[in-house]
Amino acid sequence: MATELHRGSGDPATASVDAVVIGLLPGSGDGPPVLAPGADDVDAAFDGGLAGLLAVAGATGKADEVVKVPTRGALAAPLLVAGGLGKPVDGATSAEQVRRASGSAARALAGTAHAASTLGRIDLAAAAEGTLLGAYSFTAYRSNGAGKAPLRRMDLPSTGPTSDGMDAADVLRRAAAVGDAVAAARDLVNTPPNDLFPESFAARARALAEAAGVQVEVLDPDALAAGGFGGVLGVGQGSSRKPRLVRLTWSGGPSPRAKVALVGKGITFDTGGISIKPAANMDAMTSDMSGAAAVIATTVLAARLELPVTVTATVPMAENMPSSTAYRPGDVLTMFGGTTVEVLNTDAEGRLVLADAIVRAAQDEPDYLIETSTLTGAQLVALGTRTAGIMGSDAFRDRVAAHARATGADGWAMPLPEHLRPDLDSRVADLANVTGNRYGGMLVAGIFLREFVPEGLPWAHIDIAGPSFHTGGPYGYTAKGGTGVPVRTLLAVLTDIAQNG
Repeated sequence: MATELHRGSGDPATASVDAVVIGLLPGSGDGPPVLAPGADDVDAAFDGGLAGLLAVAGATGKADEVVKVPTRGALAAPLLVAGGLGKPVDGATSAEQVRRASGSAARALAGTAHAASTLGRIDLAAAAEGTLLGAYSFTAYRSNGAGKAPLRRMDLPSTGPTSDGMDAADVLRRAAAVGDAVAAARDLVNTPPNDLFPESFAARARALAEAAGVQVEVLDPDALAAGGFGGVLGVGQGSSRKPRLVRLTWSGGPSPRAKVALVGKGITFDTGGISIKPAANMDAMTSDMSGAAAVIATTVLAARLELPVTVTATVPMAENMPSSTAYRPGDVLTMFGGTTVEVLNTDAEGRLVLADAIVRAAQDEPDYLIETSTLTGAQLVALGTRTAGIMGSDAFRDRVAAHARATGADGWAMPLPEHLRPDLDSRVADLANVTGNRYGGMLVAGIFLREFVPEGLPWAHIDIAGPSFHTGGPYGYTAKGGTGVPVRTLLAVLTDIAQNG
């Protein structure tokens, strides 16, 4: 059950709720924490002593900190929750700080029926998004009880028009749609691979799309063979659960302003194939379809928000398994469109299915193409677990990276050095799927994908190998497991294109 968002009215100090959430900032030096803007009426109920009380309870205002104190009748609510915002950035509290504090507070309020948050007075959209993302939990496979239910309802008092001029009710509706989309992506990533395989993944994509009025096309193995999708078929031939390619299209309404192609890697489980991975941590390879989950959820979200942009997602789905029928190092595959690729490592399978999908997506003559995937372990080596590597045509790459940072998803523009291209030369085919060394692995993967993008088409590749799946404890609005990255980045880019072309 998703948390409901409501426009709060009146004084949170007298509201008939189970808990009140406020923001807290670090004090200067060794001083006590400082109440964030928007909490004056709550502080007044404590005779101006709330910050001191929270300091006694151990609060510092640091990011992701949550401190709970009983109100003992000072408020109508029995519980007060202080969410740490961390130090202001350039003298102001950022939207991402509000998202993270709201997410931490919402998670801490699991099992609570009704709360109100003054964080909406700082940034309503960020508080709404953070609340929904932080309240998320995945309990579909818990047979011994699902634990505490997510926070049922959050009231978000605001202070008039939002910064972008949207009505508060519209802000909350948009936040709810975004929350649903990220949750859908997270659910797909968190579903175990014995239940999420190419055929069932395609069925779930169809159900999500049709519910939103999105056109669906599913290519089964026979259709893939007839169409010449050698990358998808090659990677998927080692599994008894055969591959699919799914196409979802949101028309953009009556007057679409641009056409955008989205492509997402849908490897429902990746053993590495014949070039098998080490057994340790292989369970995380259930997340190798995170890119596919993100572009499916984003296309559905574009339809729900009625963005005036035609969005078509092309999603290759396969399971990479070792067997007597698996593709081998040394095989040559003919991609959709005719390019031949020598397979030197079957664990570099994502770029093979993506090559097929990129060529197919480009046949629609889009104005922009964005591909996202858990493509390389080299992304984690270069940028860590939270920062996506973004490559592509320079101007569009930078535009996408800027939106990734603005949404809090984080991303960094990376180059595609020409001197690395000869390392992909093959002795028998048009190119090889990997080089003979380990240097610049993320960049080489981007260069490989570039071979399949038509010249002149603005495009970006978002490598989310680290950011798409969180293996540590939850923080901010990020839960353990699937994160839903980069759904919000993709939405921001689509919104920008709808407004500015």
